[in-house]
Amino acid sequence: MKSFSTTLPSEADRHRLLKSPLTGEGLILLFEAGLVWLTTNQEYVNALNVFPVPDGDTGTNMVLTMQAGFAEADSKRSKHAGDMAKTFAHGALMGARGNSGVILSQIWRGFSRALEGHATVDAALLVKALQGARDTAYRGVVRPVEGTILTVLKDMTTAAEGAIKTNSALSEVLVILVEAADVSVKNTPNLLPQLKDAGVVDAGGMGLFYIFEGMLRLLQGQSLDTPATNVLSLAQFDLSHAMEQVEEGQDYEVVIDFEPNKNFLLEQYYQGLEDIGVSIQVGEGEGIYRMHIHTELARRYEPIEYTETQGIIKKVYMENLQDQMNHRAEAEIKCNPVHPGEIAVVAVSPGPGLSRIFASLGVAAVVEGGQTMNPSVKDLVAAFEDLPTDKIIILPNNKNIILAAQNASKVSVKQVGIIPTRNTPQGFASMFRLMPDGDFDEVVESMTEAISDVHTAEVTTATRTAEIEGVKVKKGEVIVLYDGKLILSEKSLDAAVEGLYEHVDMDDFERITLYYGDTMNQSAANSLADKTREKYEDMEVEVHDGGQPHYQYIIAFE
Repeated sequence: MKSFSTTLPSEADRHRLLKSPLTGEGLILLFEAGLVWLTTNQEYVNALNVFPVPDGDTGTNMVLTMQAGFAEADSKRSKHAGDMAKTFAHGALMGARGNSGVILSQIWRGFSRALEGHATVDAALLVKALQGARDTAYRGVVRPVEGTILTVLKDMTTAAEGAIKTNSALSEVLVILVEAADVSVKNTPNLLPQLKDAGVVDAGGMGLFYIFEGMLRLLQGQSLDTPATNVLSLAQFDLSHAMEQVEEGQDYEVVIDFEPNKNFLLEQYYQGLEDIGVSIQVGEGEGIYRMHIHTELARRYEPIEYTETQGIIKKVYMENLQDQMNHRAEAEIKCNPVHPGEIAVVAVSPGPGLSRIFASLGVAAVVEGGQTMNPSVKDLVAAFEDLPTDKIIILPNNKNIILAAQNASKVSVKQVGIIPTRNTPQGFASMFRLMPDGDFDEVVESMTEAISDVHTAEVTTATRTAEIEGVKVKKGEVIVLYDGKLILSEKSLDAAVEGLYEHVDMDDFERITLYYGDTMNQSAANSLADKTREKYEDMEVEVHDGGQPHYQYIIAFE
């Protein structure tokens, strides 16, 4: 992927390329500026989660979608504005990730259609393109919700329509667009109660604002490399260190959460860690630091001893990397071979353990993805295009991937069915209904019905203090979502799971399956399973290594 420069073109080049009417050269420069400014503010957009969970990815999805659009347009540069818009829109569609990315790709699709056949773009045509973008985006969503990116786009378009009556300067219309977007974004909590409860504005709308503000900043000669809002939270602290092999001196991974002393100096602490190990990361939250390091076997306890001199340790996680790599090598994922004419299933999976389960149930291909790593339309198409059958079923297994799956079906000549699974347990339940030689429509219907056979809880750590639908959450507490709804917040993992069991009518179920995440270990999961069996003697309890990030447990009730 092309790396983008935040260095502005010279004033002379700006005047030449961005004069009205815009040619294709000027249009792609505006697209790039929007992408760069969005990228600069990406983490702020990611942090605008309704639920205080560590998986915000709206900003990332929008950036990746814009990157895909720009990469394709950059490879086929043209002075023809309509051609540039069409190429950009196609790239954005194929690279669309998550709901926000798919909607954004539809915005550019409608935008480009209005420019078709036009070599240049003036203010009037820009407004027409926005109208096309608005109409296409609204049509692309089955049940449009106000207070989202759709509303922001609609408000921008309305403002532009009013502006064009009195002013035909493209630059001034862009000023009005950005002002309208700013007002609209700030109003989203008044239209969507979930946003007001969470104390945030709509993330997708905020992302759209940054795209158009970036274009305006380019026109005005303002910098694109300093974020409007600085965000630093433990939710952004990356603990997903995928390695093909363990290098010398990296036998153990140690992660420590601690409350620093009053005289704590981050630079000095970091220097001390460099004497102990490698692959060092330090993330800062509100009063809490998280440290990550790889050490030799004999030195695995030294980070703990050293950190005790720097503050009060709250939590320690330790993993044998060599054993982890050996386990991964032994557990290679082998998917089900597909014969011509059979129904093939493609499943999206957020963790290696969950992927192995899907493979054992007979999927033909697994696409890595989930929260913070939504696969693109192109990724999904690539997973099944070369399979020797024209009958494909996709299990998105995440509400934020369903739209991308639907768009993948539209760009393929194959018959593609989408089972609207919102989590992996629903995906597993659907797989039990698969009949590779069955009637396609009947199999899709049966697999869709299976979704109701399972209820799912997700256990994670709150990334901020909030009150949502009557549930008070404090940052750092363990929270539980049941069938996508936040139900409780507790100080400990054990208390959270116990509260979940009290919330659920256990008499309705016969089996509980615990899928533990990449920050948990089998011993802790087995201990939780034993406690569950003791409390519910007639309940069948299973434990599986899911390997999913962000969520300590995914718990299925059947």
